[in-house]
Amino acid sequence: MRFFLPFPRRLGAALALSLGMLAPPAMAATDTVDAVAWPVRPLRLVVAFPAGAPGDIVSRLIQPALQKALGQPVVVDNRPGAGGNIGMQEVLRANDGHSVLVGPDTMFTINPHLYRKMAFRPMEDFVPVTQLAAFSQELVCHPAAGVKTLAQLLAAAKKTPMSYASGGQGVPGHMAMELLLSSTGVSMQHVAYRGPGPAMQDVLGNAVPCGFLASPVVGPLIREGRLLPIVVSGRHRLASQPAVPTAAEAGVPGYEAVFAEMMAMPRGTPASVVDRLRNEVAKALAAPEVRERLATLDLEPLANTPAEAAARLRAENARWGAVAQRIQLQLD
Repeated sequence: MRFFLPFPRRLGAALALSLGMLAPPAMAATDTVDAVAWPVRPLRLVVAFPAGAPGDIVSRLIQPALQKALGQPVVVDNRPGAGGNIGMQEVLRANDGHSVLVGPDTMFTINPHLYRKMAFRPMEDFVPVTQLAAFSQELVCHPAAGVKTLAQLLAAAKKTPMSYASGGQGVPGHMAMELLLSSTGVSMQHVAYRGPGPAMQDVLGNAVPCGFLASPVVGPLIREGRLLPIVVSGRHRLASQPAVPTAAEAGVPGYEAVFAEMMAMPRGTPASVVDRLRNEVAKALAAPEVRERLATLDLEPLANTPAEAAARLRAENARWGAVAQRIQLQLD
């Protein structure tokens, strides 16, 4: 038997609505940042998703190296909600040159197309520092769902109403699944949670039969045999799970959905501050022990420049905007 959980979806909609009612953030504090002396106090990494999400994992991995290099404490501050919009609002509100946004690129590439009433503009009000690491989503099901392949899942969903879980409205798993469903002509009920962790717990308990979640989150449970992998969203199979096919290999030609965790600061932050932070992040990500840990989690370190990150965001914004329009997905 499959269960539907409408409450998390209502919660997500309520958050989206309340976000649109917030006053526009102040945008002048970064003018007072001393770029030469920076940082002059603790650096706050505002992670826009809950603990255990890929951005949270990467932030905590590089935290010690950043503290040593910058000579100031580095604090990880989780501010989840509304697909990352709550975290973005917090960084813009602070706008102190010492609050840094961390989260998936969907905050910039997808949210502007879904939340039309935001009091800020992600692509215009932030400047990228760097993209930290690329990752895929993974479609998984509880063993009791009785499906082991994508063909079996789609056939079952055509016969009986089924639901799937994701970490929230407009987040990577949601968009990856909606792209998959729109490509196959199949419908499933979306159950949105405040982060991949809670979503994973309900799939693990079979409250929702399937979920499209970040591979670093579900990988350990797959290896334990507690969840069954169906497909991965990227162009290539995961090194840690070479037997799991991509969606394209499983019968959806041309399908690809790869995402990246990233850092950003309010526009107006001195370029020298952005460049220094990016350079120290790149060094931290290059450490052998960090790269080894990221590899075990199927996270590919990027550490591109602000200009490269901005170009990638523009391209992905256009791509996902077209997807959102095609499947008529809008939250306000």
